[in-house]
Amino acid sequence: MKIIHLSYPHDMKAQEHGPLSMAIGFFDGVHKGHQRVIGTAIDKARSTGMKSAVMTFDPHPSLVLGGRKEEVFYITPLSQKMDILQEMGVDICYIVRFTSQFAKLSPEQFVEHFIDGLGVKEVVAGFDFSFGNKGSGDMELMQSIGRERYKVTTVGKIEAQDEKISSTRIRHLLKDGMVESVHQLLGRPYRISGTVVNGDKRGRTIGFPTANVEPELGTFVPKRGVYAVRIEVQGMYYNGVCNVGYKPTFNNPDVKNLVIEVHILDFDTSIYGEKVIVEWHKRIRDEQRFSGIDELKEQIGLDKETATQYFKV
Repeated sequence: MKIIHLSYPHDMKAQEHGPLSMAIGFFDGVHKGHQRVIGTAIDKARSTGMKSAVMTFDPHPSLVLGGRKEEVFYITPLSQKMDILQEMGVDICYIVRFTSQFAKLSPEQFVEHFIDGLGVKEVVAGFDFSFGNKGSGDMELMQSIGRERYKVTTVGKIEAQDEKISSTRIRHLLKDGMVESVHQLLGRPYRISGTVVNGDKRGRTIGFPTANVEPELGTFVPKRGVYAVRIEVQGMYYNGVCNVGYKPTFNNPDVKNLVIEVHILDFDTSIYGEKVIVEWHKRIRDEQRFSGIDELKEQIGLDKETATQYFKV
C-alpha cells in the first residue's frame, strides 16, 4: 500500500494515481462499519479496473476544533490503522493533515482539491459523513457537487445488538473494560503496542514473573483490572494474564503510576526491550487489594486457570 501525506494546499495531479475508487472518513478503530465502507470502495475498484484508495485525517478533527464534551483517544494509532488498511488490500492511503486552514474549506473547495484534484471517480462514505467548513457538506451535497464527474455511494448504518457500531461506542466500552464487546464490534481483538521495560520483579519472587509493558504514547489502556490476553513477542503469540492497575497490595497508595503486567503462560525467556503487541480478549475481574502474599498468590493462580480455560475453547 502506498501512503501519501497531504496538506492544504497540495500539488498532487489527478492523473498521478487516478482514476480512484476512494473511501473517505477518519476510520478510528477501522471497526465493522468502517470495514463495510472501505470494502465497498475496494470492490468497486476491482470491478471497474480502478485503484482503491482511502482518505483519512490526522490529527482527530476534535483536537483541532474542540467542542466535544467527551475525551477523545485513538482506538487505532495511525501506524496500526495503516497496517489494517494494508491487510484489507487498499492500494493507496491519503493521510490529510487536519489543520484550522483545512477545516475552513467550503464543501465545494474540498471537492475541488481532494476529490477532483486526486482523480477520484467513485466516492464511498458512511451515511453520516460530513465535510467542509463546520461539517456543512453531507453525502447528498457530495453527489450534487459532483454531477457527472464522479459517482457517490453512501453506506448505511451498520448495527450490532440494535445499536449503531461507532468509534464513540467502542471508546465507552474500553473505558468500562468490556473488551469482549469491543472484539465483536472491531471484528478482531483490541490491540496495543508497547515495549517491555524493567519492573520491580516482585512477581518473579512469588512464582508469577511478568512482562512490564510500557505502552506507546497516546495509547488507551482498558479499565483497571485483570484480563486474559495474548501477547506477540518476536512474531510469536502466547497466552497470558494481564493486570492493569496500581498494584495496591505493594505500592505506596500515594503513587499513581499505571502498570501493565503480563504473566505469559508457559514462557520463561527474558524479553526486556522487546516491542510487543497485547491483544485484549476477556475481562476476568476488577483490581483488588489482598491481605497478604498467600491470598495474592492464590488469586493469581485462579486467574491463570481462568485464562487457560478461556483459550482452550
